[in-house]
Amino acid sequence: MRVGFGFDSHPLVKDRPLVIGGVKIHYDRGLSGHSDADVLLHAIADALLGAAGLPSIGELFPDTDPAYKDADSTALLERVVVLVREQGYGIVNLDCTVLAEEPKLVPYRDKMRERISGILGIPTTNIAIKPKRGEGMGFVGRKEGIAAMAAVLLE
Repeated sequence: MRVGFGFDSHPLVKDRPLVIGGVKIHYDRGLSGHSDADVLLHAIADALLGAAGLPSIGELFPDTDPAYKDADSTALLERVVVLVREQGYGIVNLDCTVLAEEPKLVPYRDKMRERISGILGIPTTNIAIKPKRGEGMGFVGRKEGIAAMAAVLLE
């Protein structure tokens, strides 16, 4: 058994779509980043890579490489899953927290779980996604950005 932890954060900006967990979220701002800046999928990817003893998402898909400009994070996570399986590991479960003052993410949670389930090849019942607010504190609370954390168990 191997445990991995991942974290990611991105600032909110105008004129970008908001994508979290592979799902487009209706909001007036999106996350800034070299790829589509999906904080949840990036945190999951780093958790998987860490548990398998592989390089981080930033090392595998660097923001200095134009090939990853505006990249779809679902495709990046699919590649990470292949690398983890090539190491001989299976994914047991995933526990995530998304920190966002706005928008409300609970209405999108089931779609996120279904999307991630399809990418990881595990049942939605083995995926937890817990949206949390910043309660007015820090960059999340001031609505300046969104962050995500993920823990994964491999066997």
